[in-house]
Amino acid sequence: MSSTSPVGADDDRDETQTERADRRWEELVQELRVMQSGTQILTGFLLAVAFQPRFTDLDDLQRTLYVILVLLAATATILALAPVGMHRVLFGHRRKAELVRIADQIVKANLVVIAAVTIGVTVLIIDVALSRTAAIVAGVAGFVVIVAIWVVLPLSVRRRIRAPR
Repeated sequence: MSSTSPVGADDDRDETQTERADRRWEELVQELRVMQSGTQILTGFLLAVAFQPRFTDLDDLQRTLYVILVLLAATATILALAPVGMHRVLFGHRRKAELVRIADQIVKANLVVIAAVTIGVTVLIIDVALSRTAAIVAGVAGFVVIVAIWVVLPLSVRRRIRAPR
């Protein structure tokens, strides 16, 4: 196997496998920082809700949604920190390429969890502030927007990049 990446692979970069793994790791770390900030804000909001006077006014469905959202926020935090923990265990063992591959999968899974938390928090707030019907409409709209921006748009760009000119 060549020490440099093949032509056409990974943006036509002339880099060794080690250099590519290092670059990809740095890119993942930047994404994890953004995820961690967003997750911390959502988790902080959710944890504060339980201590508000109106929390006792929530109906059973709202309380159930709240508990699910807290669990999802905790899961998002765990997932965002997992690659860091893995890095600590694997540091110095020349397993960066494997770490990057696994961390990439964890980040993708965490995007799904963060999407669910974001939509769920929106639904809960709109359900409490307006109505259940408005909350359902907002939840569906949020789902559509997330799928369009996080999935459809990048896939469209990727197809255009791969299409012959």
